[in-house]
Amino acid sequence: MSQSLDLLQGTVDVLILKTLSWEPMHGYAIAKFVEQRSDGVLGVADAALYQALHRLERRGLIASEWGLSENNRKAKYYQLTPAGRQHLRTEVSEIRRYVTALFKVLEPVA
Repeated sequence: MSQSLDLLQGTVDVLILKTLSWEPMHGYAIAKFVEQRSDGVLGVADAALYQALHRLERRGLIASEWGLSENNRKAKYYQLTPAGRQHLRTEVSEIRRYVTALFKVLEPVA
């Protein structure tokens, strides 16, 4: 079983934004989605997750409202705002550019 990788703050933010681009979710569902989509490689600790959610909400990139979870418990649901959707597009573009450059350096010289 692989260990969860530590995530940089910006990476956690973009993972949350991408997760919320699918549908509104509560915090626990966001963490489980990231873990499942990454085949257990990426994990977001509770403290980092909730700090990021509050930070993203303060910046107007996500909004929240109270609702009932799948097991009828009160839960705060987060959803992407239009500003958050635009920010996500920009961040994904930057990450792709960075990863492409990184792999150019890592590939053997021909």
